[in-house]
Amino acid sequence: MKCEVKNLEDKKVGDIELSTEVFGLPNRTDILARMVNWQLVKRRAGTHQTRGISMISGTTRKPWKQKGTGRARQGSLRSPQFRGGAVIFGPVVRDHGMGLQKKVRKLALKTALSGKLAEGRLIIVESLTSKELKTKFILTKLEKMGLKNALFIDGTQVDTNFALAVRNLPHIDVLPQQGINVYDILRRDTLVLTKAAIESLEKRLK
Repeated sequence: MKCEVKNLEDKKVGDIELSTEVFGLPNRTDILARMVNWQLVKRRAGTHQTRGISMISGTTRKPWKQKGTGRARQGSLRSPQFRGGAVIFGPVVRDHGMGLQKKVRKLALKTALSGKLAEGRLIIVESLTSKELKTKFILTKLEKMGLKNALFIDGTQVDTNFALAVRNLPHIDVLPQQGINVYDILRRDTLVLTKAAIESLEKRLK
């Protein structure tokens, strides 16, 4: 399928042929949901923990005798009903990650790319080079393209001037092609790919 290539001035500079194997897949919300869940659980550190009774420092002596005091029987002052006692069934250090096959992750990325193209929210630019290291300079170009919420994907190296100029802009993200992921694609309204990014992605995902 043929798509037009623009520059940062929002002017057409050519055309590019996109592979249907990468950009022509049907929408699969189930695959996208599995991928997003997999990404988000991998972010969780799993280092939260509360102290069990074996971790509480204190006496192991029985507070009072079992019978005859008129009070409820107790076995330890480190029990949860006492101040400074343990926490029962609290969180423990663990890995929240779950498995997801490589072919499913690959399919999810291709589905996300295809979805952006089908929705008309995929823009292809020639390059992301910027002559000036000024946010105001880049902002005027983004306004010409009508971009307020977008993810920019460049080749293996992102232009330093462009990356530094947009880093203070809200709802604008810039990544190299090896950092592209389903979650970031879906959380931004528009996906902007360079010709170098498309070449690398098609080689990687076919």
